[in-house]
Amino acid sequence: MSDDVQPGFVRVRLDLSYDGREFSGWAKQARGQRTVQGEIEDALRTVTRARETYELTVAGRTDAGVHARGQVAHVDLPVELWEEHREKLLRRLAGRLSHDVRIWSVAEAPEGFNARFSAIWRRYAYRVTDNPGGVDPLLRGHVLWHDWALDMDAMNEAATALVGEHDFAAYCKKREGATTIRTLQELRWERRPDGILEATVKADAFCHNMVRSLVGALLFVGDGHRPVEWPGKVLAAGVRDSAVHVVRPHGLTLEEVGYPADDQLAARNKEARNKRSLPGSGGCC
Repeated sequence: MSDDVQPGFVRVRLDLSYDGREFSGWAKQARGQRTVQGEIEDALRTVTRARETYELTVAGRTDAGVHARGQVAHVDLPVELWEEHREKLLRRLAGRLSHDVRIWSVAEAPEGFNARFSAIWRRYAYRVTDNPGGVDPLLRGHVLWHDWALDMDAMNEAATALVGEHDFAAYCKKREGATTIRTLQELRWERRPDGILEATVKADAFCHNMVRSLVGALLFVGDGHRPVEWPGKVLAAGVRDSAVHVVRPHGLTLEEVGYPADDQLAARNKEARNKRSLPGSGGCC
């Protein structure tokens, strides 16, 4: 699959944040729900007075209710349109967009850049409180309340069996033709000074519902409902377990997306399109 920018167009990188509570996820939907992609594409078309909508490609498609602090997208715009509007585009977008989505940077992307396929990792955070009184009202849209005391050490011990390259079919909502093999680079919990438990979840990529399923499994360990070995056994079984709860989306935030050096962007772009298999599985690329 070619990712060459068409003649007469320029690829533009956008860095952005949004509060996901009032969005039906990132991706545009046929039924007309409010989405982040739809909101930004409409704003771009309006402020540039373009006759058509130019489609965004995003680093990570977040679900309904999930937030983003460090999301990245790109859009291919006609050179003339970009040259005409580039100086004032950021400020005009700020005036047009709703206050729950902000674009922080709009810049011409380096050669070979693709917001999705050039990324080498995505880092999410999931925030939970086990305070018996509940969630701080000012944080209620971003922190899950878990009505059981949580053992962070047990959760971190259980997480060690999940780190590495695995088939995460047991923790993903299966999509036709898509692999569930991922490399989970980091999964750890810390308790902040305010008592909130924060999970850092970092991987080369994520399949659908993966982060929220992993968190759900570890919370069951933390509150004593399952032993430390259980999340690893679920992973090894390779099938969805009805006991693994997909936790609510509002505790989840896409914090950051990582990219290689500019001279490695095109190679990563090509590599990421290959369908992966585990060593010894007999699968094809």
